[in-house]
Amino acid sequence: MADELRFDGRVVLVTGAGGGLGREYALAFASKGASVVVNDLGGDAKGGGKNSAAADKVVEEIRSQGGRAVADYHSVEDGEKVVQTALDAFGRIDILINNAGILRDRSFGRISDLDWDLVHRVHLRGAFKVTRAAWPHMRKQKYGKIIMTSSTSGVLGNFGQANYSAAKLGLVGLSNTLSIEGSKYNIHCNSIVPLASSRLTQGIIPPDVMDVVKPEYVAPYVVYLCHESCPETGGVFQLAGGWAAELRWHQAAGVVLFGKGGQVPTPEMVRDNWDKVTDWSGPAKEFSNSGNFMAELLGKLQEAKEASVLAESKGTSSVEEKVQLVKGKEIQFTYGFKDVILYALGVGVTVPDDSHLKFLYEGHEDFSTLPTFGVIAAQSATGSVTAAALEAAGLPFDPTKLLHGEQYLELFKPLPTAATLTSRAEVADILDKGKGALVLINVTTNDEKGEAVCFNQFSFYIGGAGGFGGKRRSEHAKPLVSMPSRAPDASIREKTSCCQAAFYRLSGDYNPIHIDPNFAQMGGFSSPILHGLCSFGFGARHVLRQYANNDVTKFKAIKTRFSKPVYPGQTIQTDMWREGNRIFFQCKVVESGHLVLSGGYVDLKDMDDAKTTMPDVHALVSSSGKSGLKSEALFKEIGKRISDHPELVKKVKGIFEWNITKGGKTAGQWTVDLKTGSGSVTEGPCKQGKADCTITVEDDDLAAIAMGKANPQELFMKSKLKVKGNIMLTTKLGQLFKDQAKL
Repeated sequence: MADELRFDGRVVLVTGAGGGLGREYALAFASKGASVVVNDLGGDAKGGGKNSAAADKVVEEIRSQGGRAVADYHSVEDGEKVVQTALDAFGRIDILINNAGILRDRSFGRISDLDWDLVHRVHLRGAFKVTRAAWPHMRKQKYGKIIMTSSTSGVLGNFGQANYSAAKLGLVGLSNTLSIEGSKYNIHCNSIVPLASSRLTQGIIPPDVMDVVKPEYVAPYVVYLCHESCPETGGVFQLAGGWAAELRWHQAAGVVLFGKGGQVPTPEMVRDNWDKVTDWSGPAKEFSNSGNFMAELLGKLQEAKEASVLAESKGTSSVEEKVQLVKGKEIQFTYGFKDVILYALGVGVTVPDDSHLKFLYEGHEDFSTLPTFGVIAAQSATGSVTAAALEAAGLPFDPTKLLHGEQYLELFKPLPTAATLTSRAEVADILDKGKGALVLINVTTNDEKGEAVCFNQFSFYIGGAGGFGGKRRSEHAKPLVSMPSRAPDASIREKTSCCQAAFYRLSGDYNPIHIDPNFAQMGGFSSPILHGLCSFGFGARHVLRQYANNDVTKFKAIKTRFSKPVYPGQTIQTDMWREGNRIFFQCKVVESGHLVLSGGYVDLKDMDDAKTTMPDVHALVSSSGKSGLKSEALFKEIGKRISDHPELVKKVKGIFEWNITKGGKTAGQWTVDLKTGSGSVTEGPCKQGKADCTITVEDDDLAAIAMGKANPQELFMKSKLKVKGNIMLTTKLGQLFKDQAKL
């Protein structure tokens, strides 16, 4: 092939090449024309013993296929001798794969000096010694490719592997430094985090998995990383079973703290702002050691210190501080059950849905107020404060150029179905957005007892008020979030009524742009548009329905950005992703594909996984069905899940046969078909031919998994949960069990 990656004339040294990954690397490079040095001491997995047979066997294998190879039997601690073998045999060294390794696993309390030292001597010191011996030769020829072999244990840690983890992460640091120092000599260095069957993983990884993660699937990635056409350097790449992904460090937005006049902050200031240090709700930023990072950090520190000193010396002279002095008056808002019902109708609650009756009928035993009604009580307090803030700052205010940009709402207790609430607004900050200003207004709403019921943050953009030289970001702003990269865990579509805006405006927003066609056209719209807070209500309802069974007591907070308008009669689709108690969501118009709510999340509370995995799952598994198995009720619930979500068939495309055992003997079978028609769950073995995947597990273990008392991955690693067939298909089971079971 004209574009084949060749290594003719190149010399490759692979340490620990007598078996597993090292052997596959050696064979792969040799097949591409490279001359290969096969290094292997021939010791056991714990570093004991010595034998030349392993290296000799690989060399013979390469030579029998017409390749060039020599064996080296030195320890990697004798790095100069290992490299000298390459120089004596082939006169140069171009590529070094640091692959040699051993294991001496012990829990930290039992680890000995010898356990620690031997592992570090082979992994970290060994890689250092061989690389240091090869380095001057690569520098002289101005070419070199180096691979350091790290591990998930090094990146994430692992029980019983303190010695191994420390050495493996040390290799990443070594690789990163060599990539920097080697750049001017055309020496590239990368780290890999491979998962593959080998003598080190034998007995740790189940046999079925060993077949999937064979070392030959990793070798092609390593070969490419070492080819002269590959520009990568300083990277960390995770490799397994033909899959690969780059790993990176990221940092949260963080916070800069200074005391008065730019002085050192106090520990109390750190304590009070620690949630900002650990806040990942905003977009994560790649963390690197580039010159830009230091320049950005210094600039950020200087800006924060100057602002602190300026505030101390000039009091409240800055625009930001002037507007933060603006406080609104207390505004009372009295409502009753009619207002609660009218709001529910305004945000799309319908009579035909039985689960909605609690929001529409005051006589319902669980009559409730939708959580997002909290914005209605607060919004009347914002108008005068917005105008007063711009006036205090000496900035122009044209109400026709005001746009509602973002909204945050947090409930401290469920909203009553009738009450008199008192809200007070204050300006949190004002930002200079160039052509306009962004005003952040905080509104706290209290009940008759003076207790806080809810908190709102309104973000208003005022066109024509920018350009005053103010800051562009605020530490007071409730941040948006980035959506997970995977497909949504759940989606709900709902068509709005042609009268939706007419309903919603009766809750207090009487802007004619939502009802008068002529006024809407003056605003640049073809017809009246739906209120942004109406779409906001739709999205919140969908999350509450999907993940909290419409239980308003589970609602904690919501944040989103208003991206584009919805026209009454269009269909809103809410896409949702669950990660713990946080539900990421975004809304789009189905007819146009436009994103209308973006960067959003809903925080729920009291979301005990065991309770939310299935309706009353503890009760389900505590009683046996006609089969005498606890699992019977679980499969009934799985069937209901598939019935409610037929789209799962397109996402999974597989048939699973479950063998449920008691005392090691098969006691029941179920077939979960996510491949045919709209999907189904049937009792008995697969009747559509051979299942794509067969899963065997004890009845008690499956029940324990569903209740959150057992970890399926641990059971799998202990061979208590066995999988045959297309094992990779099981990764798609998350689509089926997401938010319904822990499997």
